[in-house]
Amino acid sequence: MVFSSHIFLFVFLPLVLLTYYACPRGGRSVLLTVFSYAFYGWANPLFVVLMLTSTAIDFFAGRAIARGDPRNRGGEYFTLVEGGPRSRGQWLALVVSMTSNLTMLGFFKYFDFGAEYFARAFVALGWTGAGQVHFLHVVLPLGISFYTFQSMSYAIDVYRGHAKPLRSFLDFACFISLFPQLVAGPINRYQDVADQLLYRSHTLAKFARGVAFFSLGMGKKVLLANPCGRIADTAFDSGTLSTLDSWTGMFAYTFQIYFDFSGYSDMAVGLGLMLGFVFIKNFDSPYRSISLTDFWQRWHISLSTWLRDYLYIPLGGNRKGAGRTYVNLIVVMLLGGLWHGASWNFVIWGGAHGTWLALERLWTRHCQFRPPAWLQCPLTFVGVSLLWIPFRAADLPSTLRFFASLCPGHGPDLSLVSAATRTPYLMTSLALAGVIAFFGIQSWYFTRHLQPWKLGLLFALLLFGTMTLSSQSYNPFIYFIF
Repeated sequence: MVFSSHIFLFVFLPLVLLTYYACPRGGRSVLLTVFSYAFYGWANPLFVVLMLTSTAIDFFAGRAIARGDPRNRGGEYFTLVEGGPRSRGQWLALVVSMTSNLTMLGFFKYFDFGAEYFARAFVALGWTGAGQVHFLHVVLPLGISFYTFQSMSYAIDVYRGHAKPLRSFLDFACFISLFPQLVAGPINRYQDVADQLLYRSHTLAKFARGVAFFSLGMGKKVLLANPCGRIADTAFDSGTLSTLDSWTGMFAYTFQIYFDFSGYSDMAVGLGLMLGFVFIKNFDSPYRSISLTDFWQRWHISLSTWLRDYLYIPLGGNRKGAGRTYVNLIVVMLLGGLWHGASWNFVIWGGAHGTWLALERLWTRHCQFRPPAWLQCPLTFVGVSLLWIPFRAADLPSTLRFFASLCPGHGPDLSLVSAATRTPYLMTSLALAGVIAFFGIQSWYFTRHLQPWKLGLLFALLLFGTMTLSSQSYNPFIYFIF
């Protein structure tokens, strides 16, 4: 089930809101958990078992870590002292949490990838029967990358003394399964919503802002990301491209992935507000960045800060010399690439971002020259767009062909791709996406004060977006596959 679908808009969401506000406060978390599991199990009920297993492991790991504290002899849960001593039992509980989550994530993400290269290795060694071996095909559960990171951060935060563990399994299950952010984020850390799980306010102003967020996200997704996606898919799936079609397809995907993901995040934030939760900001106009470092402070903020706090800093961050800092940046971004999926293209994408970040820091450290201020944003935008190519392309040969087609004079200017993509509707949507990405008001600021003209615009966006859904057969969410 996706947010931009009629069954969600006209059946699931109204049912959730009606029963939620009719339910006594003490039962609302239980109700949300039940609806969230139904939401997640809509595609495949077996996915629910997997999420429940991860939830149980981390909940009891958190209890074991808390009970291992010397002050906890009376059964009360204390927040551990940050930086204080930890027992062997507490450390083992943390290891169990991290190992189980990473093993689960690794198996479902990388089993097929490993099995394929295992068979290829035997063929290369001359074992002719390898081609007849059939491995088990593993289906990737929706959103497993998001909820395993979220669940794992709970045990880490409790161990570090950054958060006090929950006593109620149902409250923790609600935190992990909460449907607005379940399958594509943002990755909410336990310490950010811990108090809200127990006590949260419900006001008309908060609900209205939630509807505003959801309406803007719907407009981004349906009216901008989907048309840009049609251009990008046509270009990337074509065997022959002209130079102009290649650049158009590349920029179309650049805007598609932004408006698709930021639109989903807006809808998630909006749904959270309707239910009394305040989620973190996940995007901060990333295509207005003046450097790649700036970009990663604005793009998918919940993931970039997660990688910083739980991986980059524990590796040493920038505290162990310049050389170690550059290595840490590359390692973290390589792992960030692999987090997205088992593909050499993601390795290339992550490695390229890590190398760029390292070189950028090296340049800043040793060179006084800077591009003019007016040029920094366009250069960063084009560089980021070029690196989206391996992220989107099907495989390495497709990536290389697409890069080659960007060169001047490549392919016929008038082709089937041109005829399919250079329509007034698609070109207008692409141009509008560019204008909004660079000059538009962010959702966080637009929804802060809802004047009558904004309410009229938001209603029109929601209505037009809903009507457009009826005529669009193309409606993917890119980050559902991660």
